[in-house]
Amino acid sequence: MIKKVLVANRGEIAIRVMRSCREMGIQSVAVFSDADRTSMHVRYADKAYHIGASPSSESYLNIEKIIDVARRSGADAIHPGYGFLSENAAFADRCAAEGIIFIGPDGHSISSMGDKIMARKRMIEAGVPVVPGTTEPITDEKEAIEVIHKIGLPVMIKASAGGGGKGMRMVKDKNEIAAAIRGARSEAKTAFGDDAVYIEKYIESPHHIEFQILADKHGNVIHLFERECSVQRRHQKVIEETPSPLMTEKLRNEMGQHAVAAARAANYHGAGTIEFIVDDSHNYYFLEMNTRLQVEHPITERVVGVDLVKEQIKIAQGEVLQLRQEDLRQDGHAIECRIYAEDPTRNFMPSPGVVKHISEPLGLGVRHDGYVYEGYEIPIHYDPLISKLIVWSSTRQEAIERMKRALYAYKITGVKTSIPFLARIMDAEEFRGGNYNTHFIENNMEFLMDNKPCGDICEDIALIAAYIHYNNKLDAVTPLKNGATHTPNPWKEFGRRKEKTTF
Repeated sequence: MIKKVLVANRGEIAIRVMRSCREMGIQSVAVFSDADRTSMHVRYADKAYHIGASPSSESYLNIEKIIDVARRSGADAIHPGYGFLSENAAFADRCAAEGIIFIGPDGHSISSMGDKIMARKRMIEAGVPVVPGTTEPITDEKEAIEVIHKIGLPVMIKASAGGGGKGMRMVKDKNEIAAAIRGARSEAKTAFGDDAVYIEKYIESPHHIEFQILADKHGNVIHLFERECSVQRRHQKVIEETPSPLMTEKLRNEMGQHAVAAARAANYHGAGTIEFIVDDSHNYYFLEMNTRLQVEHPITERVVGVDLVKEQIKIAQGEVLQLRQEDLRQDGHAIECRIYAEDPTRNFMPSPGVVKHISEPLGLGVRHDGYVYEGYEIPIHYDPLISKLIVWSSTRQEAIERMKRALYAYKITGVKTSIPFLARIMDAEEFRGGNYNTHFIENNMEFLMDNKPCGDICEDIALIAAYIHYNNKLDAVTPLKNGATHTPNPWKEFGRRKEKTTF
């Protein structure tokens, strides 16, 4: 049985994993860089160890330092969270070699599904529909032109390794092919250390739908239904919801079966996500597999009633999966908004800095996964995601209204955030009607940016008003005979003035 887990990550996901560990009676170990010395995950863990300088290459991506902390702390397992080393096959293999349980799939599964070209081949063999395209890396323009001539424009040039929208280019004209290949390969090399790219047919009006799967080490595989992830900016998810408004029961059953087949084809164990592209006619195609916990996993937890981190830990220590497909149900509707420290009015530029004030949303059906606090300085070195806001209700419409209320109550000052932009999405006709696809943001940008946020102006006005009121109170202080002072109540004074007013 796992007794102590080192969480090889930071921020909100580190805290989220540690919470489940605490409920299971498992000790948690945090690692932190120079920039994260005062981070909330360091405070929450049972133990914390410094692992290096602020750049992730010198800390959170340094396998040797993390393994060293695992040894020194006595951790018998490592949870990688998402990002950083979560899909690094060498890290999973190194943990196995050191006798440390890696809470996730083995290195072979990670490498076979992390390589998009290899994954496409495996899915074709398993009978899972894939987007028309290549099954070998593309290296030159001539070869690319021949492939594109067969499948037709438009196409996507995509990096074989990695994800997150990096190493990806759309080609609508044959004159763009050479530049797209060069750009995608260069970006892929920089981001993932691998410049292999491949070509896929671009699906018009695409919907990005993923299925959550769980698989144990005894051959049992289930899916926990779908998540709709089509609200994206630059190929990165912004808002997710479940159930998908696009889905029918027939389509859900078919895609769920193919998701399970995909996991079986990869000899997979742990939590993972099978991602699909779906067109308006409900034709669907395998896109990729994420061999880790997803950022948006909380909405599945809320609707299905399963703690995915606890299931990961149970699977990692060899337990048989107790969940059965026929017993799982979707209850109600959940939506997640990703809150970023960024300025939507300046092309979503990251906004690091000190958090002056934060009021987190509360109330029925609201979950907040965050890690910042008043006085905390958001560092420049990492992804600007600062929290995830999740709401649940019995209906989609009520969930949207609940999210609007929660976003209204969510106040952060000192840094810019994406909250006003997200609130505007809740009012967009396409989103409210559930008939949106991955082009939603670009097609509605004018509406989404027309939120007229007062931003710093409102904050400055509030500070000036507070300062004036403070000075007025000082001026109004009346000394009393016993040495005490009396400060008049401004509301009472206002009422008295109204009573004396004649009309």
